[in-house]
Amino acid sequence: MNKLFFTLFAILSLQTADAQEIPKWKLADLKNAIANAEQPTIINFWATWCKPCIEEMPYLQELAKQYENQGVKLILVSLDMLEYYPGKLKALAKKHKITAPVVFLDETDADLFCPAVDKEWSGAIPASLFINNKTGYRKFHESQLSKESLETEIRAMIATEKPA
Repeated sequence: MNKLFFTLFAILSLQTADAQEIPKWKLADLKNAIANAEQPTIINFWATWCKPCIEEMPYLQELAKQYENQGVKLILVSLDMLEYYPGKLKALAKKHKITAPVVFLDETDADLFCPAVDKEWSGAIPASLFINNKTGYRKFHESQLSKESLETEIRAMIATEKPA
């Protein structure tokens, strides 16, 4: 009996881990996450239909995990259409074993949310914002990053000195 209970508990725990809750964010939530990040943070903007976005996710997660002991946090912000929320987002997160927090940006006006992230952002994805509020570091990339470029950016973000 105890063995059966343990097995059922383990199965249910695994299923729960796979079913990541995906909160909806408004522009104010995004601005708050950027302004109040207490640790070096990568905010990656992507969509389920964006092939380059999906291609960079494995090494985004891998490197964020690798630098986790140095405080690095990864947030994946979906720019999908409302009808993709939450079903397609959860399915993609499960399929690609995404463990980083995923949020859905519940905004449709890119003219409002893009400049809140970076005044030069055209809206193209993938896009990533690297911030370290403790050092004043802030860098935005509006393109798919290679694993090497991503690691270089993470190292710069976690550097202890304030950038020149």
